[in-house]
Amino acid sequence: MNQLATIDYIVFFVYFIIVSSYGIWIYRRKTGHDGTIEGDSKDYFLAEGSLTWWAIGSSLIASNISAEQFVGMSGSGFKMGLAIATYEWMAAITLVVVAVFFIPVYLKNNIATMPQFLSQRYNSTVAMIMALFWLALYIVVNLTSILYLGAIAISSIAGLNLTFCMYMLAGFAVIITLGGMKVIGFTDVIQVFFLILGGLATTYLALNLVAEHYGSSGVLNGFNMMTQHAGDHFQMIFKRDNENYMDLPGLTVLIGGMWIVNLNYWGCNQYITQRALGADLPTARAGILFAAFLKLLMPVIVVLPGIAAYVLYKQDIFGEFGKAMVSGGELNPDRAYPVLLNILPVGLKGLSFAALTAAVVASLAGKANSIATIFTLDVYKKIINPEASEKTLVSTGKIAVVVAMILGVLIAPHLGIDKKGGFQYIQEYTGFVSPGIFAMFILGFFWKKTTSSAALFATIGGFLLSIFLKFLPGMMDLSFLSPFGFAVKNAAGVYEIPFLDRMGFVFVFCVIGMIIISLFEASRGVKTNGLEVDRSMFRPQPSFVVGTAVILVILTTLYTVYW
Repeated sequence: MNQLATIDYIVFFVYFIIVSSYGIWIYRRKTGHDGTIEGDSKDYFLAEGSLTWWAIGSSLIASNISAEQFVGMSGSGFKMGLAIATYEWMAAITLVVVAVFFIPVYLKNNIATMPQFLSQRYNSTVAMIMALFWLALYIVVNLTSILYLGAIAISSIAGLNLTFCMYMLAGFAVIITLGGMKVIGFTDVIQVFFLILGGLATTYLALNLVAEHYGSSGVLNGFNMMTQHAGDHFQMIFKRDNENYMDLPGLTVLIGGMWIVNLNYWGCNQYITQRALGADLPTARAGILFAAFLKLLMPVIVVLPGIAAYVLYKQDIFGEFGKAMVSGGELNPDRAYPVLLNILPVGLKGLSFAALTAAVVASLAGKANSIATIFTLDVYKKIINPEASEKTLVSTGKIAVVVAMILGVLIAPHLGIDKKGGFQYIQEYTGFVSPGIFAMFILGFFWKKTTSSAALFATIGGFLLSIFLKFLPGMMDLSFLSPFGFAVKNAAGVYEIPFLDRMGFVFVFCVIGMIIISLFEASRGVKTNGLEVDRSMFRPQPSFVVGTAVILVILTTLYTVYW
């Protein structure tokens, strides 16, 4: 693989200096000359009242987009095409739903963490179980995958040692995270700027390369060449005979399990909702709507380059580009984005390299801050030191950041993330629990009779059922489900329930079980903890409605054109 030239390193270090300097400036603005923090733990963890709508929206995207998108989703674009963009485009409308129905409930009830919500709505047992679970999930699955995949991508582009890259990313993220959510939120604005600018530069040059391969030039010509020579990569809804149907099973991406994936991620996830919990409702909604618009742009940055790499690979299977796409003697779609970066011109390669680094560092910082918030407010303060001062809580949060990052560096190389693929790795392991968690949240929001026992059933029962359905094809023949569209023959010739459909079945199972348990306990006089919910708080402002309408028109057009 090619290495970065001197000018590329200069571009990268300019990015590093800008982000670090801005972060230090933001940090000094909220501290005294002696470095003592002016404010409490909520100011540190939530940046209460200080994040603007554009900072919230930028931080949401910066925390969400990372190596699994740049590397994993581009690889999926190489393999299956534009259909993988449904994760991004459906997220746009999901963010609108979260802004209208979820955020008002959190803000009205002064929720700072997801375990706090569970404690207030159910009981401390449910909250503590989920706090410990989220800490384990965020460190072992999310933090490690972001760290390791990012290090692999950067190592392959810059020619640097993998371990060094991991420590570099971890160290950079810690510097930003120790400043608290205010520093993260405002530096994320710069991170997103580099992410989008560098990502668009990569897409522009990738499409231009496609055009040049066919004797023309320009982005539009390159895009037209892609649609002509890779028409099968521009289908949004797969039919059952498509080899990628198991990953994206037909209309499920519009009316099925994809909603569970997105609503759980964007609405019930400390890592994400934390950006909006410190703001007032109009600001939070405006920031989330801004993030939704940015989501519409993301496939241009992370999916189109993968499709362009596919077209270039078809034209150059045995040439330099084709050889670079092979790993271990086999074609590796996840190499698409790093290979594209390595053929970019000097200077622009550094910009794209900075964009990738910005995405990884921002996600690491956001994840580490969420880990510190849950540990400090929901574990340390409630069990270890209930009388802790505000200064002690902030110090504990900083220690938690460092410890979490060290654990991520130590654990990441042993998980085999690169063999599974980062995007698939995260989806698979979070998918075992997300249906139950989402059922617990959604009924907790909008059905007062939901009990604590029902919530525990959804969490534990949903997890066990997910595991059972995962290994069911190895225990029995599921071909009888095929006529109903519930089972599809996989590459090994075994009938299997598609991943997203499996999540849908588990969610329905959890909801039905929760309703039965709650009604039974209600008949026995079991009381539940309610939330402050007022219908008027779900009423969005006119500007928000207009923005939502624009998003719906854009999505409808996209799915109509590429159906």
